[in-house]
This record gives sequence, C-alpha cells and structure tokens, in this order.
Amino acid sequence: MAYKIEMINEKIFEIVEDQTILQASLEAGIPHYHACGGNAKCSTCRVVVHEGKHNLSPQNETELALRKKKQFSDNVRLACQTKVVKGNVKLQRIIKDEADLDLYVYGNSVDATQSIGSEQELALFFLDIRNFTPFIEEHLPFDVIHIIRRLMKLFSDIINLHEGRVVEYEGDGLYAIFGLEDEITKAITNAEKAGQTIIKQVKKLNVDYIEEFFDSKIEIGIGLHAGKVIVGEMGVDEKRPLTAMGFAVNVASRLETATKELNNNFIISDYAYNYLKRNNKDAAKKQIILKGVSEPFSVRLLGHPFEYKS
Repeated sequence: MAYKIEMINEKIFEIVEDQTILQASLEAGIPHYHACGGNAKCSTCRVVVHEGKHNLSPQNETELALRKKKQFSDNVRLACQTKVVKGNVKLQRIIKDEADLDLYVYGNSVDATQSIGSEQELALFFLDIRNFTPFIEEHLPFDVIHIIRRLMKLFSDIINLHEGRVVEYEGDGLYAIFGLEDEITKAITNAEKAGQTIIKQVKKLNVDYIEEFFDSKIEIGIGLHAGKVIVGEMGVDEKRPLTAMGFAVNVASRLETATKELNNNFIISDYAYNYLKRNNKDAAKKQIILKGVSEPFSVRLLGHPFEYKS
C-alpha cells in the first residue's frame, strides 16, 4: 500500500508500508537532514505535521525519549522514526539549511522549548495610556518611570488574574492575549472582565495616589477583538517571548487607537461582543472605518467618555 506525502513548498511523493518518512523523503531526492544517520539522536530530521496527524504511526520509545528531552510541540515528529499507516499527510521540514541548524540544534536555543507556530483563535487586548505626554513634560524622569512601572504592574497583575498573558510592553502601552488554554467564549469574557477591572483600578489609583502626589490624572484606552492568529515563540536565545501575529491583531490595535476618535475608553468589536453572555446586550453600537478593512467595521462601546480634552 502506498500513500502520498506533500512536503510543503518542495515536492509530493509516495511512501510505502514499513518505510519511514525520512527514507521516502531521501528517495524522492529531498535533501532531508539526518545528522545522526536516522537513529533519533540529533532531531535534525524533524517535521511539522500540518495535515494527517492521525495517519501516522504512534511514537515509539526512542522518539518519546527525545521528545521529552527537547520538549517538541505536539505537531512535531521525527521523520526517521515515523511511518504513514493510513491516508495521506502534509508535512514541512524544519531544518533546511545550515542557518536552520544553528537556530534549532547548535545555537543558544538548543535547550529551550522548541515551540512551532500554530494557529489559534484568541482574544486580543490592546491598552494604551492616553495623553501621557503632558505628564512626561511636567514631572521628573524618576516620577515618569515610577508611574509607568506602577501602572504596568497593575495592568499585568489584573490580566494574569483573568488568565491572560502580556506578550509585549511598548512605551506606555501593552498587548495581551487571552485563550491560550481556554475556548474563545471564556477567553473573551476574561478579557472583557480584565478591561473593566483595569479601568476601575486606574480610577481608584488616580483618587488615592496620582492626583494627591502628582496633581495629575491617568486615563487609558482599551481595544478588544478576537480572531485566528499565528502563535509562537520568537526569540533566538534563552529568552523566547511568545507572540501572536495576524490580521486580527492589527484590528485589535486599531480599535485601541479608535478609542480617541469615539471618545470611549473601552471598545470591543461587535464580533467579540456577541460572545459575551449578557441578559441585555445594550452597549452602544457604532460603525467606524479601520485602516486595511474595506467595509465599515462594527464596534460596541463598553467604557465611558474620557475626562481630559486633547
């Protein structure tokens, strides 16, 4: 019995019973790395399984041992130990040249978790401190950094409490994701609760601390959307920050920017809003134009108008 393997961006070829993916790949003329000779000791032959995962042979003890040591993600298999037992599969080689060897085998990331990008539907949360330039201009550098650090800790603590994860801090804003381990309804619900809690806590911090000691007021804008994104680790050394990329991320970022235009400190896409379980879905609905989106985009206003005038 013969099955077909599609090696993405390379070749489609046949594999027969009792033949490993590595053997079939080499026979098809693909320069498939196998530094250890196909004995599951180097991991250079590993492949990402895009389709047909259940058509592959179970992992043997040798592959399981190396998987545990290298901490491969679930969709990564060793070509030298894996056979096709039914149906067709679509694969992708990870290591294609010497630069890939340095990145995944010989470089500083050797002992790090070898996470391969995957597609997930997540809640995407952008937050920015509004009108912060006057505070910067009117206060000492120590005070500026102190307030930023205090706010970022407040934001991250609340996000973590609601099962989210900050993936990037940039200047006076941040980007967080929800749903890495949850289904999308729970992810959006947690993100919405985190946003409302942050708004309340910033208001309290203004009254109890910032207004008293700095004669200022801090306001924030939040944009929330949901959609399918590519998730993976981006670092090339021992620091391997998680990130999520895709069109939905751009939309969420632009919603945060639109909080100023709509004069509302918490904007959620209508798509994400419809996942929220509410007795009365009565948040004001608006149509806005977003860069890169051809049609008017529907949003809901979950917050309140800004108090400052800019």
